[in-house]
Amino acid sequence: MSTVTIDAGTVHEVLRRHLLVDGLHLVVDLERSRGVRIRDASSGEEYLDFFGGFSTSALGFNHPAFADAEFLAELVPAVVNKITNSDLYTESLARFVATFASVLPETLQHHLFFIEGGALAVENTLKAAFDWKHKLNLAAGRSAAGSQILHFRDAFHGRSGYTLSLTNTDPVKIEHFPKFPWPRVSNPALRFPIDERVLEEVRRAEEQSLAEIRRAIADHPHDVAAIIIEPIQAEGGDHHFRPEFLRALRQIADESELLLIFDEVQTGFGTTGRWWCLEHFGVEPDLIAFGKKTQVCGMAATRRLDLVDSVFHVPSRINSTWGGNLGDMVRCRRIIEVVRQDRLLDNVTRVGRRLLFGLERLAERLPDLVSNPRGRGFFLAFDLPDSATRDRALAALHRERLLALPTGRRGIRFRPPLILRDVEADEGLERCERGLRAL
Repeated sequence: MSTVTIDAGTVHEVLRRHLLVDGLHLVVDLERSRGVRIRDASSGEEYLDFFGGFSTSALGFNHPAFADAEFLAELVPAVVNKITNSDLYTESLARFVATFASVLPETLQHHLFFIEGGALAVENTLKAAFDWKHKLNLAAGRSAAGSQILHFRDAFHGRSGYTLSLTNTDPVKIEHFPKFPWPRVSNPALRFPIDERVLEEVRRAEEQSLAEIRRAIADHPHDVAAIIIEPIQAEGGDHHFRPEFLRALRQIADESELLLIFDEVQTGFGTTGRWWCLEHFGVEPDLIAFGKKTQVCGMAATRRLDLVDSVFHVPSRINSTWGGNLGDMVRCRRIIEVVRQDRLLDNVTRVGRRLLFGLERLAERLPDLVSNPRGRGFFLAFDLPDSATRDRALAALHRERLLALPTGRRGIRFRPPLILRDVEADEGLERCERGLRAL
């Protein structure tokens, strides 16, 4: 039994003695929070959760499926005994791996790797790409190292060693840390609503970006190992791309003997109404990184990696002590079962359309304040006139007890759990409009 007693009113004070406490000013009541409603243990107030723990919450709080006796009987020993999955194998691990693989496209079921942390998931896709390209160069008698990763402006891929060189959303997150001067190209994002003028501008932007990519590959012969992109850029501004552009990246990757990596840490696992955002576009990458809603992080790869003796075949070439967390894996398998049983992907698609329609109507009613409403499933956002107005708007939403997130320089994004219903979507839109009108 714990000998430390702390009441809800002193949580922030205690934490500030040891931690930087810059998160939401509430104390989550883990017992009384339910679904998409977070109860503040210090004030008793209830918040509608369109924040979703930075898009990590799949089923909200205290879903009934997690009270199932059979599930708990498997979860408890997996949590009590933190096992090193890389070396010690269990029935729970095998059940999870088989279930997780079943929600991946068939081509991405061949190689899986698990680790704790989204940035480390991305980092290992880069290591796999470096290894692949270098060995391919050696086999062809080329001296190039295959040591560069081509990436995009407004990308966020993490804050670990390699990923620092890719992330370029907020200078505070990367400045003063050593970084590699890898090629960075423009990101031809869509604007909404889409009309012929927008399409023409985006097509020109795509041509410019593709020209930059080809130039970077030509400037570094056989040294670019991969192109990495978020299918929808998240922190950088909720930027959507046309399927045609992603298909062009696939063509360049094939023609130039490099890998195409999709960072699906935030876009994946049901958020857009499909298991993986890539399924909307008819484009299959060579590697994907996953995390957040999966609650187990890692990567999946196709057999294209087997053109060489890849990292997936060489012991300890990539690895970690824990190989992912077994308790998280047991929970993830249960999430998959619930998503299937309750048809939550259909729910995300249907309710997501309702939310997007609401944001579009909001932009019509408040044209001087709200613009560029956009979304796919529960991956939703809109823009405000500038950063200062956006920050004021977020504070206003918080006063209406609606939790949301910033995106890019002037946007607000919604990332509700997959269980959000029509009535809660409508309530969130009402709270959003009240907060914005108060500005």
